[in-house]
Parts: sequence; C-alpha cells; structure tokens
Amino acid sequence: MYPGAYDPARPAVVTADGGRTLTYGQLEERSLRLADHLRTAGLRPGDHLALLSDNDPRVLEVYWAAVRSGLYLTVVNHHLTADEAAYIVRDCGARTLVVSGPLTELGERIRQLVPGPASYLGFDDGSYERALAAASPEPPAHQPRGADMLYSSGTTGRPKGIAPTLPEGDVREVMTMYQLLFQPMYGFGEDTVYLCPAPLYHAAPLRFSHVVTATGGTIVLMNSFDPQGALEAIERHRVTHSQWVPTMFVRMLKLPREMREAYDVSSLKVAIHAAAPCPVEVKWRMMAWWGSVLYEYYAATEANGITFIGPEEWLRKPGSVGRGGLLGELRICGEDGKVLPVGETGTVYFEREELPFRYHNDDARTREAQHPEHPNWTTTGDIGHVDEDGYLFLTDRRAFTIISGGVNIYPQEIEDCLVLHPKVTDVAVVGVPDAEMGEAVKAVVQPAPGATPGPELERELLDFVRDRIAHYKSPRSVDFTDALPRTPTGKLAKSSLRKAYWD
Repeated sequence: MYPGAYDPARPAVVTADGGRTLTYGQLEERSLRLADHLRTAGLRPGDHLALLSDNDPRVLEVYWAAVRSGLYLTVVNHHLTADEAAYIVRDCGARTLVVSGPLTELGERIRQLVPGPASYLGFDDGSYERALAAASPEPPAHQPRGADMLYSSGTTGRPKGIAPTLPEGDVREVMTMYQLLFQPMYGFGEDTVYLCPAPLYHAAPLRFSHVVTATGGTIVLMNSFDPQGALEAIERHRVTHSQWVPTMFVRMLKLPREMREAYDVSSLKVAIHAAAPCPVEVKWRMMAWWGSVLYEYYAATEANGITFIGPEEWLRKPGSVGRGGLLGELRICGEDGKVLPVGETGTVYFEREELPFRYHNDDARTREAQHPEHPNWTTTGDIGHVDEDGYLFLTDRRAFTIISGGVNIYPQEIEDCLVLHPKVTDVAVVGVPDAEMGEAVKAVVQPAPGATPGPELERELLDFVRDRIAHYKSPRSVDFTDALPRTPTGKLAKSSLRKAYWD
C-alpha cells in the first residue's frame, strides 16, 4: 500500500514531544509534489537523490517521493565529516541534494566539495517549500517503485554504497521485500504505534518507517535516543512496536530502578532488536522487565539474507539470532570455502537464487563478498555456527578476531561480560601488538559516572572477567577513555580504535 490509501487525517508521523504531526493526507500530497518537482528537474528512474537530515518528519516525504519515482535514495549520515559526506554524495552520483536546517552548514560544505549535484533543496531556507508549492499534487499514471541505496557504516573501512536491483511494478501495487517480510512477522497495521529512537539514515529505522507508513500505522519519531526519553515516549504515545539496538537496552537497564518502574510500558507488543549481538544477560533482564515482547533478527544493510527469532524460541535457544530460510539459506563455511558441519565456527553466508546486491562503483568489494565457488552466496564478514536445529549463534566480525599465540579469540564474548559490570558504561575489546603472542587482548573502557579510572579499577575489571570466562581470553590490560567511537546506531567503529594501537 501507499500513503494515499489511508484516512488523510490519520497521523503518519508525530514527534516524540508531540510538537509536530504529519498526517497521511499531507504525506501523500507533499510526496507527490516533490516527485513532480524532481521529474521536472530532469530526474528519471534509476537516478539518485541524496538526503542530509536529522530525524525530521519530512524525511518520510522525501522517501516516498523517491520510491514513487523509481529513484535511488541515499540518506547520508550527518555525523560524518564534510569530506566523508561529500564522498558519499559524489560516489552515488546524486542529481539532487536535500538538506535539513540544522545541517545547512554541512550541506553548504558538501556543495563546495562536490561539482554538483544539479539541484539543492533546503528544508528551512524556503527552497524546499517553494519547490513543493510550484509542483503538481496530481498522481501520475505510472509510479515506478524506487529503493534506498544506503552506505555501510564504515566501521571496517570506507563506506560502501549498497545498490539493490530496483523492483518492477507500480508503488501502489507492488509491496517491497521488507513489507512482505516484516508486516506478517510483527503484525504491522493501522493500529501500530511505532517508536523510532534511532537515526533515519540507518537502514533499519528507515525501512521499518517505510513499512509502518505503507501499512497505515503511526511513527513516533525521537530526534535522538536517550533512555528516559524513550520510556516517556512509550508511555505518552502508548507505543505498540519499537526497534532498538543492544546498547540502548544497556543504557535503559542502567537507569535507577525507581526511574525504570515509574513508566508504563504495558502497551508494548513487539520490541524488535538487531544491528549487533545482544548479550544474553542483557536480554534476560529486558524480558524480565518488558515481558515476552523481544523479537530479534539478524541481517545487514546489504539485505543478502535474514534470520528471525521470537521471545519463546529465544528462551529455548538463549544467545541465538534465529533461523534462516525466509530470505536466503544459511551456509557456514571454513577458510577453504567448504561448508562446515553443525557446531563448527566459520564465515556466515546466505545462499540466494541471484546475487542480491552490488557495491556501487566497486566490483572488487562485490567479489570479496561472494563465495569463491558460489557467486550467489554472499557474506558481510560475520562469523558464527549453527546448532543441530539450524539456529545461528554469532561469534563476532571476522575482521575483529584476535589471534593470540595462534588461538582465535572473539572480542564480543569479552565485551558482553564487561558491559554488565556496574562501573562500566561502554567497552570495546581489540587485539594490540604483542612481541611474544602476536596479539594481546586489550579492553578499552568508558567508566560509569562516579567510577575512578586507574590501576584499582583495572584490577577489579580484570578479576571480574576472569571469574566468568577462560583466562586465556581475558584482557591483559585495560585502557580508559571518555567515550568510545560508536556510531549513533550503536555500532563500534572498532577499526579506527584498533588502528590507533597498531599505528
């Protein structure tokens, strides 16, 4: 479905503070006007549109204008430097750049660095509204479906544009893959109230927001996540559905108990989480608090495959991210490319009938993601194993595996342990140079408020880990930092952290 299929007075997007509302009637008319403006400006199906915005409700207008015009939409991470953001705008070949008011300065810098795009629209300088006012709201006879073309977070190198094949058919008739998967899985519909606490330039919030507005629900949009604000939004708007990353759970769990219990979260039916493995103890605590409403999936921006697990399944298989089969068959392969037996750890591939994506302007990286013998098997570099029932257990990213004395050590296990310590706010574990072992395990910790960094806290944390996991996997040392390089979507930019030690 599409916005025009629903009651024009129904709220499509509201801000968490209640200050702004975008109705379905407004979303339909304004996205049609923007689509008309883009056609008049010369954009044709297959062209690219770039958007630089905070969590402004008008992001959904731009999204629907693109997907009902056969365009690729690239939403740019506004936390990037001007050079990094300009690289994405240049690489995707954007014909038009749309910029929100708080990011005007960054948008101007991008325009200086990129010889184009052909046109520029600002949310708050009047140019966006003038373009809409001059355009037609009449729906064209044919509205070819477009798609997002997002860039990877760049946690292991330069961001890569992920170009899907544009779906065939009219936007009013053909459902996207995400709607086909997530609508029946999680029960999205006209009674859905979906809390979006994460930035819309990230794949999951953007794609879930598409599903919500394609099925007639209401998005409650936070401009940025804060743990108490999220609980306030759930209570105020009677949120039924939500989408999280594990670091958000950790931050909410570390609120004082009386603060957590002060908010009514009983309206929640489905709390979806993904983006990073969730520590088992964290998920136990969340389920004890919110009940059996936590649903997990494992996927990537590349959309090359997906696994799902519901709350009751997870209680039987704690730590698993679910089973595949709905979008790609799971394959665990060793370094030689051979499929490994049940229980053995290797690279996670998904088998599809056709290659599901290509990295834009980068055939070499596309080939790196493909299995050496089966080009329609692809990986994003995660490692893990499946059990006898086909449930996937992730171990870590292949790029972050520490090899110490010839033994593989997976940082995720150590991070999951340390993050539960009451004096730890955030933690990353990396391999650092060691003359004897090749690499040594180091923990980099952001202490909790009130905790004093130093030798005494280091000893306490090392003892805490060694009481819980094998000593050979325990960090040899701890460094303290004011903040870790984590993206707003919760992913650690671990390559830059690790690089500082190896440099």
